Amino acid sequence: MECPNCGYERQPQDSHVMEGVCPNCGIAYVKWKARQEELGTAENQATSLEEPDSFIIEPVLPIWKRVLRRLAAEPEKVDSVSFAGQALIYVAFFFWGWSFILGGIDWQGIGGSFLHSVNLPFHEFGHVLFSPFGRFMMFLGGSLFQVLMPLGLMLAFILQRRDNFAASIMLWWSGQNFIDVSPYIADAKYRSLPLIMGMGEESHDWGNLLRMSGTLDKAQSYAQQWFAIGVILMLISFCWGGWLLYRQFQRLREE
Repeated sequence: MECPNCGYERQPQDSHVMEGVCPNCGIAYVKWKARQEELGTAENQATSLEEPDSFIIEPVLPIWKRVLRRLAAEPEKVDSVSFAGQALIYVAFFFWGWSFILGGIDWQGIGGSFLHSVNLPFHEFGHVLFSPFGRFMMFLGGSLFQVLMPLGLMLAFILQRRDNFAASIMLWWSGQNFIDVSPYIADAKYRSLPLIMGMGEESHDWGNLLRMSGTLDKAQSYAQQWFAIGVILMLISFCWGGWLLYRQFQRLREE
């Protein structure tokens, strides 16, 4: 018999040593094996208890579920002060957003808002940014950059800052920019809106865009579509921000 401990194989001249005992290291084969099995069982139990959850392999979720989980993620730490601040911001943007939604495509209400003056520099920069891509894109670039810039900030808040509430406000801002552009589109046929200093009617973005594309008679329809997109984005931002605040409120109650 070969010793399970030291590997010594019992020889005929080892007859003086009791059967079941290793002549080389002196262990009792049966007792040694029982002891090893006992130690192995205890070690396996301890390992299973100490194994962190990160070692548990979860099934791979579909992309849309992973995206929704990321968009619903809450901050690691929630305190009452930051929650109260976010709640006040939410209420302010909620009522401000509804003032744009209920006002419709009205240049006086939209253009008279101070936010129009905030959007204008981004609009003008869009013309410069897209000018290398031709005259059509130069005219379109102002409105295009105006609505895409807040969406870029939204992605930055989601992916880099991991601040979904701030991202929901950026989505609101993109929706407001769609609404901000809608009176400009509706005015394409008439070119009556005041442009920035030094620019005449020939510089009317949407007047030129729709004339170049032969769709000037559809100006009102396009304006309504841009306005509708803005309303939808705002409503999504309301639901998103409200859900995040509700989850934080639940955590605060539990803590």
